[in-house]
Formats: sequence, structure tokens, C-alpha cells
Amino acid sequence: MNAWDELVERCAERRREKIGPLSDEAFAELRLAVREQPTAFVDDPAEEALLIVARALDAYRAKTLGDDLLDDDAYERARRQRLGLLARACREAAEVDEGCLDARLLEALAADAEPDELLGRLIALEREAGRRGGAPRTGTDDAWGDVWYRPRLRLRAAVARTCLDTARYRMAASAAESVIATSPGDPLGARHTYALALARLEDEAGFDQLDARFSRHGNPWSHLARTLLLFKLDRMSAARRALRGYDELCQGGAYALLRPTYVETYLPDRPEAAPGSFEESTFAVREAEPIIADTPDFINWAQGHDWLVASAERFARERGLDW
Repeated sequence: MNAWDELVERCAERRREKIGPLSDEAFAELRLAVREQPTAFVDDPAEEALLIVARALDAYRAKTLGDDLLDDDAYERARRQRLGLLARACREAAEVDEGCLDARLLEALAADAEPDELLGRLIALEREAGRRGGAPRTGTDDAWGDVWYRPRLRLRAAVARTCLDTARYRMAASAAESVIATSPGDPLGARHTYALALARLEDEAGFDQLDARFSRHGNPWSHLARTLLLFKLDRMSAARRALRGYDELCQGGAYALLRPTYVETYLPDRPEAAPGSFEESTFAVREAEPIIADTPDFINWAQGHDWLVASAERFARERGLDW
């Protein structure tokens, strides 16, 4: 979530509503003015709350610097402290504007609850947001273009991921599908959650349809999901080819799979990363953990391919990672 960009968009739109019709050029100048000094344009509780959220996220991210230098106990203390500070700031934002859905979502995520408990909170939050109504969509195309509707999409995408974490695969697929249906461009990457859920459900037809829907542009999630799907369908030759593709097309994919590493809680959505990068591979493996755990022979099968192990070891050596 880039809270500052969304704050700029909201403030610019509200100022345009007050001023009246503007040409495209005039609105572009207004947006630039807001970007240079966004706090000067904050004059509404909803934007005041988002400003608190933006500052809180900046503070949280700044406190993650240097984590690699901490031992496990010190890291856990630092992590809990910054999550607590983030949750406190989000409660403050919600007091300014109780309709600030991003603040409520972040507070729920920062509580670091067990997945089942988190899912309950997120579903309750969705129901509350539905009763409250909130900002209606202002367009008929991709809902992401409506800056006030984005919190609803972020919450729904978080519900989909948490359904996956709690082994509610049909719910995960349904929630992810609803995000994509409302926002076909899918900037939140709900298709990744969808692909993993379909793999676990052994829905090859659904997976192929999803792949075609996004022009078969592969990514670590789709490559890993395809491998899992074919393995679960006991089509081992095809699964082996898919595993080879995952290794060749996803940077560090073999290492991420064979040596999974801890991934920080998404606050509130999946961090941006270069397409096909090691970061994406790490995210994909983390999100696939419930499926991999539910397919106990999968990792043993993957490790049985010498070329995959060699690829992982080579990547670790090049990056100075543990092996």
C-alpha cells in the first residue's frame, strides 16, 4: 500500500470537487501541488486518518532496517514493539474517522493473531463495512481506479490470503475471484492466491482458465501452483517439467522452495517486488506453505531432483546465503 500516493489522489479529488470542473491540465497541476505538500490539503477526517496511517507505515518500515543484525530474541522483541506501535497508531486513525477501513485492517493484521482468529476479524470487518456502506464506486470499469474503493479491495484480498492460510481453499478461490471480477487489472495480485487455491483443489480446468485470463504471463505463484497441481494429479512427467520451468524462470525459486525463509506479515498487502525476482519466489513459497504442508511427499519429490538441489545450492553460494 502506498498510502501517500492515495492521500494525494484523495486530497486532489476533494479539492477539485470544491473548486468545480477543471481541465485535465489544471487537475494535473493541482495534483502536483498536493504531492509537494500533501498535509496542507488535508481538511477532512477521512484524509486526516489516512495521513496518520501513512506516517505509521513509514515509521514501521523504518524500524525494520537493521533486522538482519539482530539475534532471534532481539528480533522478536523489536517486531512485537513495532507492530504494537502500528496498531496503536491505527486505533488513533480510526478514532479520527471510524470509517477508515485501512486503519482497521492494519490494526487487525498488526495484532499478529492466529490465522483462524484473524480470518474471523477480517470477515467481521467486511460485514461492518457493508453495513456502513462507505464510499460507493464512482466508475464502471476497474474499481482500482476509484481511490476511495481501494480499501475494500485490500480487505477482500487479505480475506482471500487468510482463507488460504486456514485451509479454506474454496473460500480463498471465491474471495480472490471477487477481487479480480471487481478489479480486472488485479494490482493486488489476487490471481496468485487464486492459482494456489485452484492447485490445492486439483481444478485443472479452472487453473487453465485463470492462466488464459491473464494472457499466460507466468510468475512464481503460477509456476509453483502448476507444479503442485500436476503433482497432486499424479502426472509426474508434466509435474517434473513444471518444476524445471519454475526453477529456470523464477530467480532463486529452487532455494526459496528447499530453504523457505520467514516473511513479514503483509501490511496490508503483498509488498512490491520485481517480476520473477527472488523476493517474489519467497512470497510464493510462503503463501503456498499450507498446500505444501498438506502434500507431505512434495518436498521429498522435489529434493529428489539433483538439478534442483544444485540450482538452490548455486544460488545460495552466489548470494552468500546459508545452505
